[in-house]
Amino acid sequence: MLTALPRPSPITPSVDFSAKGVQHGHLRLPYSRDDSAWGSVMIPICVIANGQGPTALLTGANHGDEYEGPAALFELAQTLDPAEVNGRVIIVPALNYPAFRAGTRTSPIDRGNLNRSFPGRPDGSVTEKIADYVTRYLAPLADFVLDFHSGGKTLDFLPYAAAHELPDKYQEARCFDAVAAFAAPYAMKMLEIDAVGMLDTTVEDMGKVFVTTELGGAGTASAASIQIARKGSINLLRHAGILHGAPDVQPTQWLDMPSDDCFAFAEDDGLVAFVRDLGEPVKAGETIARIYPVGKTGLTPVDYRAAMDGVLAARHVPGLIKAGDCLSVIATITGEPGR
Repeated sequence: MLTALPRPSPITPSVDFSAKGVQHGHLRLPYSRDDSAWGSVMIPICVIANGQGPTALLTGANHGDEYEGPAALFELAQTLDPAEVNGRVIIVPALNYPAFRAGTRTSPIDRGNLNRSFPGRPDGSVTEKIADYVTRYLAPLADFVLDFHSGGKTLDFLPYAAAHELPDKYQEARCFDAVAAFAAPYAMKMLEIDAVGMLDTTVEDMGKVFVTTELGGAGTASAASIQIARKGSINLLRHAGILHGAPDVQPTQWLDMPSDDCFAFAEDDGLVAFVRDLGEPVKAGETIARIYPVGKTGLTPVDYRAAMDGVLAARHVPGLIKAGDCLSVIATITGEPGR
């Protein structure tokens, strides 16, 4: 029985991934629309290559309202000297480019959440086509993948780099070694609410070293969070052997997300008032936040309490919250994974 081969990607790169030196170009994705019948989405990409070392793929704005990664990666693409490189660095500062330009988490074209669309489809929506190209053409080139995230407009996080528990313990150890080399103020053994369709899962299933981050959020990027992203990128490239020198490692507080008790979700609409700030310790049963009904004065707020001991690692940002929104994330303080 014949098996149909997958269609080629409609995306055309203007860079040559095998060439040496610095190339600034685009991934051109045809997109016919009302104001441009033969138009395209032009996703910026940079390739910096020299020598025979490994390849790192660095991506930002997988979600379009997360800015720490793009700020660091646009700068890195401009400033990284190919003479210092032994290997190849592929930089895509704004992977979900339509969402990035719109300042939204998901694409304004198809409402696609890129980080829930992997492995993608070459004949799917615009978002699925981007995911497919990363899955079939970019990720296979890479030995190391760093995908920057933060909380976007709705969450704020302690600044951490993270990896996941994996069935392959050798691969898992390599991922956590890379997290340690990134040297964010915090490092997380991360638990996903739903890992289906994520770039994380796709890359990890290929056996690659994968590092992700949550570097703040709140719909902006601070000088401090951009500096963490900038320094972490260089540290990871040094750890990979692509740049000379040892990573500039500073003390990191290791955290864990051991169970679903880490997450709290609002069951009420209203005004959220936190009584704990990010990084503060919490005990099981203690109030983290109150949600006030806003339709009338005199109504009793609803207390939301911690389900476990730990520290407040993430919190809802807008002052108003809806039922079903993630209210908070608690993480436990731990030693380095495996120790």
